[in-house]
Amino acid sequence: MHEENKAAANGCGKIRSGAQNGAALLALMEKTGYSMVQQNGQRKFGGPPPGWEGPPPPRGCEVFVGKIPRDMYEDELVPVFERAGKIYELRLMMEFSGKFIGVCVSLDNCRLFIGAIPKDKKKEEILNEMKKVTEGVVDVIVYPNATDKTKNRGFAFVEYESHRAAAMARRRLIPGTFQPWGHTIQVDWADPEKVVDEETMQRVKVLYVRNLMISTTEDKIKAEFNKFKPGVVERVKKLRDYAFVHFFHREDAVAAMSIMNGKCIDGASIEVTLAKPVNKENSWKQHFNGQISPSSENLLGFPNKEDGAQKSLGKPASLSVRLNGQHSPGPPEVERSTYPIFPGIKLTPISMYSLKLSHFSSAVMHLDYFCYKNSWAPPEYCLYSTTSQDGKILLVYKVLISSIADDSQSYFMPEKLCTTVEDAKELAAQFTLLHL
Repeated sequence: MHEENKAAANGCGKIRSGAQNGAALLALMEKTGYSMVQQNGQRKFGGPPPGWEGPPPPRGCEVFVGKIPRDMYEDELVPVFERAGKIYELRLMMEFSGKFIGVCVSLDNCRLFIGAIPKDKKKEEILNEMKKVTEGVVDVIVYPNATDKTKNRGFAFVEYESHRAAAMARRRLIPGTFQPWGHTIQVDWADPEKVVDEETMQRVKVLYVRNLMISTTEDKIKAEFNKFKPGVVERVKKLRDYAFVHFFHREDAVAAMSIMNGKCIDGASIEVTLAKPVNKENSWKQHFNGQISPSSENLLGFPNKEDGAQKSLGKPASLSVRLNGQHSPGPPEVERSTYPIFPGIKLTPISMYSLKLSHFSSAVMHLDYFCYKNSWAPPEYCLYSTTSQDGKILLVYKVLISSIADDSQSYFMPEKLCTTVEDAKELAAQFTLLHL
């Protein structure tokens, strides 16, 4: 595309030479007193600004601005952003796409997901390996295998001292030149931890218990947590190797957390924390656009509303589920957004597994992605049928999830029959995701 056309497409009727651009930036620095340096493919304006005293702004004070026109620079951007408040730092990447800009809260993420790690490696080995090739490593989080506590789950989370350190580490690791223990690892941003306000956490009376043995029963967990003060546990909900322990009173939950954290149950050293309540607007089932009726929630396996500590699985299908041929009541599906392809837009091949969960429109795709991220075999669907009293053929899928490394297998099958293959498969995938 010619430069004149680029400028017109970007909504700008001008083209600046390099000399004009340099003069404008110099004038901006003289006017504001801010410094400007260029490094690692980006130009940094400020950070800190002149006269700044004290520490940098805390996390949550940064926004990301995308799709900035190619010929717009700091001298035009700074006055626009200053309308919102004093700028501490502006980092301008040197490659942009045109069209309308987008603004959202910047996720100050300091954690990377590292997949395809040998399952016999311990936390210290992974930590030392990450420190060899990346800077600013603070900690490594590794979870034991559900069935064999001597092994890890094939992935880890690496915590860095800053978002910049994590971003530089991601850039260093992604090309695949680093192969620890002779393995090609997978690298991606970890999903940001859910933030719950302090006022809400002060009311929590449910504990999240991790690293349990698969064989440990809910009754055993209840008995162990009742030992320090009999009768304080209301109920226990266990899912694979983790559980939620509900207490009648918050003070008993806090006391039990202090006493039980690190204790052994059936030979496993458990981790105990306060469970984070589910935000109703962000929880898994709320992403169905309100199309799951109260009557179908129980059939799909959703917990009761008081089970506020359900594990969040991300954004699932937006398609409504037809149960026995009947649509669940609810508003119509939100229209999916489409965008025009402008001349000159570069299209890059991409793997489905490099996308985020929010890109998936069905639970079937979500489940496939989930298995991939955990280094499991792809889910297997086994179709079964029966005949209703009125002669209709009713269908249900059983889903088999196999762990590649330890050959363990798990089966999941909803207690609901469907009239179409598509609905049966989608329902089975939803049911499996909710129980993993």
